[in-house]
Amino acid sequence: MMYVRSGEERGHANHGWLDTHHTFSFADYYDPDFMGFRTLRVINEDTVAPRRGFGMHPHRDMEIITYVLGGAVEHRDSMGTQAVIRPGEVQRMTAGTGVLHSEMNTFDEPLHLLQIWILPREQGLRPGYEQKAFDAKERQGRFRVLASPDGRDGSLTVHQDVLLHGTLLGQGERAEYALAPGRNAWVQVARGAGTLNGVKVKAGDGVAVTAEQRLVLAADAPMEALLFDLA
Repeated sequence: MMYVRSGEERGHANHGWLDTHHTFSFADYYDPDFMGFRTLRVINEDTVAPRRGFGMHPHRDMEIITYVLGGAVEHRDSMGTQAVIRPGEVQRMTAGTGVLHSEMNTFDEPLHLLQIWILPREQGLRPGYEQKAFDAKERQGRFRVLASPDGRDGSLTVHQDVLLHGTLLGQGERAEYALAPGRNAWVQVARGAGTLNGVKVKAGDGVAVTAEQRLVLAADAPMEALLFDLA
């Protein structure tokens, strides 16, 4: 069974320097029907103006994943981390017992990113930071694991029973994924358009998947997408 959460149905706010869309309830946007999906709590699609961003602020007891689509973001945190994340790189921050961080667009072009929050398997984890680059060739025409509980295949380590995969598809390409019995999935289309198991999807759409064994994502136009394999 699949349910398409249309990109146009998402919460939206434009603060001038920040244009943001919320797949699930977040900040001033509240929809009791969309509080998250399984342990996936937040998918925000943000476009941040040059030389602007999110100043130092606190988080705790959350796995935060940053996936950059365009531009670059400079990260600083209370653990002493200073890093720049660009397209093709993925960042995971474990907020755990508490961390302060900032995410700033310190560059001269707009920043386009997905900010993802996943509920951790337990509270009170030690804060941590991890960042890795994934070559486009590894994601082209296939689902490549980007984050997992055990860091398999060089992926980031996330403290939850979640497998995050990414794919890049050229026009006419397709990628297939086998979903184990009892597992669920959320597919988020970041760019492009096509079909998921024959159902039309486009940039901004998310798809909740239950009781399906095989997923086929096919691109009618060049596509970039994320797949969350969830308990």
